[in-house]
Amino acid sequence: LFDVVAKPLVEDLIRGKNGLLFTYGVTGSGKTHTMTGSPGDGGLLPRCLNMIFNSIGPFQAKRFVFKLDDKNGVDVQSEVDALLERQRRDALPVPKTPAGKRHIDPEFADMINVQDHCKVEEVDEDNVYSVFVSYIEIYNNYIYDLLEEAPFEPIKPKWNSCNTPVRNGDFIPPQSKMLREDQNHNMYVTGCTEVEVKSTEEAFEVFWRGQKKRHIANTQLNRESSRSHSVFIIKLAQAPLDADGDNVLQEKEQITLSQLSLVDLAGSERTNRTKAEGNRLREAGNINQSLMTLRTCIEVLRENQLYGTNKMVPYRDSKLTHLFKNYFDGEGKVRMIVCVNPTAEDYEESLQVMRFAEMTQEVEVARPVDRLLCRLTPGRRLRNQAFREELARQLELRGGPVGGDTEEQSAAEMLLQSFPPLPSCELLDIHDDQTLPRLIEALEQRHRMRQTLAEEFSKNVLAFKTMLQEFDSSVLSKEHYIQGKLSEKEKMIAGQKTELERLEKKIKTLEYKIEILEKTATIYEEDKRNLQQELESQTQKLQRQASDKRRLEARLQGMVTETSLKWEKECERRVAAKQLEMQNKLWVKDEKLKQLKAIVTEPRAEKPERPSRERDRDRPVQRSVSPPPVSNAPPVRLRHRRSRSAGERWVDHKPPSNVPTETVMQPHVPHAITVAAASEKALAKCDKYMLTHQELASDGEIETKLIKGDVFKTRGGGQAVQFTDIETLKQESPTGRKRRSSPSQPDPLEDAADSEWTDVETRCSVAVEMRAGSALGPGYQHHAQPK
Repeated sequence: LFDVVAKPLVEDLIRGKNGLLFTYGVTGSGKTHTMTGSPGDGGLLPRCLNMIFNSIGPFQAKRFVFKLDDKNGVDVQSEVDALLERQRRDALPVPKTPAGKRHIDPEFADMINVQDHCKVEEVDEDNVYSVFVSYIEIYNNYIYDLLEEAPFEPIKPKWNSCNTPVRNGDFIPPQSKMLREDQNHNMYVTGCTEVEVKSTEEAFEVFWRGQKKRHIANTQLNRESSRSHSVFIIKLAQAPLDADGDNVLQEKEQITLSQLSLVDLAGSERTNRTKAEGNRLREAGNINQSLMTLRTCIEVLRENQLYGTNKMVPYRDSKLTHLFKNYFDGEGKVRMIVCVNPTAEDYEESLQVMRFAEMTQEVEVARPVDRLLCRLTPGRRLRNQAFREELARQLELRGGPVGGDTEEQSAAEMLLQSFPPLPSCELLDIHDDQTLPRLIEALEQRHRMRQTLAEEFSKNVLAFKTMLQEFDSSVLSKEHYIQGKLSEKEKMIAGQKTELERLEKKIKTLEYKIEILEKTATIYEEDKRNLQQELESQTQKLQRQASDKRRLEARLQGMVTETSLKWEKECERRVAAKQLEMQNKLWVKDEKLKQLKAIVTEPRAEKPERPSRERDRDRPVQRSVSPPPVSNAPPVRLRHRRSRSAGERWVDHKPPSNVPTETVMQPHVPHAITVAAASEKALAKCDKYMLTHQELASDGEIETKLIKGDVFKTRGGGQAVQFTDIETLKQESPTGRKRRSSPSQPDPLEDAADSEWTDVETRCSVAVEMRAGSALGPGYQHHAQPK
C-alpha cells in the first residue's frame, strides 16, 4: 500500500510539489491504524518520514537557516544569523526540540523501526533541505493546534469520578485557530506551531506528543473512536547553493516550499447503532456533516467536469474542505485510502463508502505547475567537496600550513635587518680585550635603537589613542543621534503596531461579517436551488398538462368527427323517410283527384231517391275498392299498446299542455319519475325516457304518441337521449261509419239500393274522407313502428 499510494507523494514532495493523502471509511474500519501503524509494523506516516530523511539526510541545512513566517512563507538566513538564532533559542528557558540522539520513547520505538529503508532516487544534491512538521485537529468544525504548549492540558481536561470535567479556575479552554489565504491563494492555519526536525525519530516524537492531545472517546462500535479529523502536515523547504557550493543562495525567489498533508478522517457513524448522547451525539453530527460536505464538493467537481457546468463548489461549508481547497483546485496530487469493515452489520455504511470511492475516481485534479529551475551550474557541491579533500591531502603531505605566515616572517626579517650586526663572539685567547668591548658597543647601540623605536612607538600609541578618543567622541555623538532616531523609529513602530492591532481587529470583524455573508449566501443558494427545482417541477407539470390537453383535443376531435358522421347518416335516413312519406301523401292526393275527376266526368242516368239518414246509419256504406299500395312500402309490424317498461327506471315526461283523454286504457310505467319538463337531475337517475305527445288527427280526434328512448352519459359529464321507439294511441267514435277496404260477399239487393241513391255528392264526400291511416291506400299510418 505504501509503495503504490504514499511513495509517489513523497517523491513529489522532494521535487517541490504538494500532496494530500487521507483515509476514509466508517468508524472502526482501521483508518488510524493504517496511518499510524502498530508496534513492530509502522503505518504510512512513519514510513513517509523515514523515506524523506533517508533521501535528504546528507543534504540537510543547519537549524534556523530556513525560517517560516506567519504568512505561509519561508525566509533564508545566513550561517551567522542562524548561529545567533540557535544560541538565542538555547538560552531561552523553554523545552528544547527533541534531538535525534536522545533516547527514544519505548511507547512508539517499534513503530518507527521500519525495515525497508527506501529513498528517492535522483535527489538534487545542489540544494539544501529542511523539514518542518505541524499537527492540528478539526473538532466540531473548529481547528485546534495539538503542538501548542498550554498549561493543564487544555485539550484533555481533568475528569472526576463521575466522569464529568472538573470546573475550576485552572482550566484554560483551547483557542481555536483561523484559516487564512496566502499570496498564492493557498489555505493555511494562522498561528500554528511548526517545528523543525532533523530525523525520523524526532519528527515522530513530535507527532506522538500531539497524538496524546487528540480527542478520542469510547463508543459501542469502537473502544478508541476518533472524535475529530487530524491533519499532520510535513513542509519541506529547499534552496540551491551559491556558485561556490558553500553557502545557501540568499534569494527568496529561489526557495521552494512543498507540503504533504496526511489526514486521518473521523469515521462516519449512525447514532442508532452507537447510542451516542450528549457530547458524543454532537461530535457525531459534526463529523457526519463535514464528511457530507466533502462528498458534496466531490459531486459538484464531478458534475462540472462531466457536463461542462460552472457550479460553485461549497468549500466554505466545512473547515475540512476549506483547508484543502487548493488541492482540489489543482495545487497538488490527491490520494484517498478507503477502509472497509468486513462485518455484516456495516454492510449499508460500507456500500455507501464504496459508492463514494467509485465516484471520486471520475474526478480529475489539474496537474501542478513545475517550479522554475536554478540557472547555476549543477554539481557545485561535489566540486567543492573535491576541492576541500584535495586541499586537506596537500596539507597532510607538507606537514604544515602552506604559505600561511609569509607576511609575518618578512616583517620580522625587516625588523632584524634594521639593527646593526653583532660582531663575532668567539674568545680565542684569555687576554683578548677587543671582542667583549665590541660586543658591548654593539649591544648598547641596539639598546639605543630599541629605545628610539620604543619612543616612536609610544608617540604613535599616543597619537593613535588621541585618534581613538576623537573617533570615540564622534561615535558617541553619532550614537546619541542614532539613539534619538531609534527612539523616533520605536515610537513610529509602536504607532504602527497600534495601527496593526486596530487593523487586525478590523480584519477579524470583517472576517466575521464575511462568514455571516457566506452563510447568508449559502442559504440564498439553497433557496435558489429549491426554487429552481420547484420551477422545473412546475414546468414538467405544465408540459404534462399541455400533452394531456393535446391528447384530449385529439380525442374530442375524433368524437366530433364520429358524431358528425353519425348525425349525417341519421339526417340522410330521416330525409329519405320524409321523402317516402311525402311521396305517399302525394300519391294519396293524386288518387283523390283521379276519383274526383272520375266522379265529375261520369254521366248520370237518373237521380235516385235519397235514403233517409236513419237508414244510412243502420246500413254500412259501400266503398269503392282502392288500388293496392305500392310494393316499396315498409312492412307493417304490429305491436301492442301496453308499455314494455316493467322492470326499468323511466323518466315520464308529460308536458302541461296535454289534454286528458279520460280513456280506459292509459299508459302506465312503474318506478317512473314524472316530470313536466326534462331535467339533467332526473335523467341522471334513470336509464329510459318517455315523452307523451298529443296532436289532432285528420278526422278531428286526438292522437297520443309515446316517444321512447335510452338515456346514456356523455363524455362531457352530461346526459343524452337516443330515441328508439314510438307508440301511437288513438280513439274513434263508435257511431261513425266503418270503412272497409273491400266488401266481403256483398248483398245484391243492398248493392242495387245503394246504386240507386249514390250520387256525385256522396261519392265526393267519401273520396275526400280518404286520409293517411286509412286502409284505402299506401299512405296509412304504421303504428308502433320503430324509429
